[in-house]
Amino acid sequence: MTAGLTIGKHQVKYPLIQGGMGVRISGYRLAGNVALNGGIGIVAAAGLGLDSESYTGKNFFAADHQALVDELRKAYEIAPDGVIGVNCMVAVKNYDDAVRASCEGGAKIIISGAGLPMNLPGLTADYPDVALVPIVSSVKAAELIVRKWQKSFQRFPDAIVVEDPDTAGGHLGEKMENIGSGDYDQYATVRGVKAYLREKWDVEIPVIAAGGVWDHDDLEYAMQQGADGVQMGTRFVVTEECDADDAFKQAYLDCSKEDIGLIMSPAGLPGRAIKQNIEKIWQWDKDNDTYCPSACLKKCAYQTSRDRFCIMHALDRSQKGNTDTGLVFCGSNAWKAKRIETVKEVFAELFPDVE
Repeated sequence: MTAGLTIGKHQVKYPLIQGGMGVRISGYRLAGNVALNGGIGIVAAAGLGLDSESYTGKNFFAADHQALVDELRKAYEIAPDGVIGVNCMVAVKNYDDAVRASCEGGAKIIISGAGLPMNLPGLTADYPDVALVPIVSSVKAAELIVRKWQKSFQRFPDAIVVEDPDTAGGHLGEKMENIGSGDYDQYATVRGVKAYLREKWDVEIPVIAAGGVWDHDDLEYAMQQGADGVQMGTRFVVTEECDADDAFKQAYLDCSKEDIGLIMSPAGLPGRAIKQNIEKIWQWDKDNDTYCPSACLKKCAYQTSRDRFCIMHALDRSQKGNTDTGLVFCGSNAWKAKRIETVKEVFAELFPDVE
């Protein structure tokens, strides 16, 4: 396997991006330690403010901004020379501010999904060294982004992540009825995106496979199928350095393959999670008569009609250890987790043949 991955002006030893997992699952400890070990560490911007010292219950967006800047600072204290970035969800109301806070905090890469980041280059115009990486699940989505970025900003993405909705965790960029149908071919999409960039624009940029990568064999297969690197989230949850509470990690260790399935998020997107407690999540909001506490999403069925549940606070409860009434997002491979390991041990298993 060819070692190394270059995205924009930033190079790492291993072709691996740690997936962004929101509401403080991938915070400074995980991102910093992944970067320290030669990968790209990613802080997830979504929901950081809920668990910050400055959060009063009424200042979510201001707290979110400061928490992201603080999280990046602490990540760089772990890996001063590492490549650390931020995952920013298009679906949140403070998307523009999260991007600006990422740049302000020193993020070297911004990865953006949960919607098409059409205006991302404009938001980062004052930070030309920040690499920009959209997440797509289809060649069509990649085409739309590239055409828009070229027309409006004369810029190409520095890499593109192709996320497999059949295996990835959290919010997914596909309609519920199409997930698991057997029609989707992730690596055909990877190759299709590469072919589009080469044939239409005569450019070569890294295309990263996300979803379903657990071990060395999965990584090797992804590279053989044309990916330039992989994005992995789920396996990093069951590490000592993951920022989530031990109870969240235990939920992965305890789950079976059958426990993992799809839910419909109030954001209007399908999501993959450990789903047995979904009724308890709904019931928690009913019992506590909660309204929309943070108004965090651009589109939210709970905010408009109290349909389903408050997803941000359900995720916040689980990462703090309340996995009984909290939502536990995960990828399809979470059931493979058998023990808590260190980030260093994960890298050693994934890249045994790289000095």
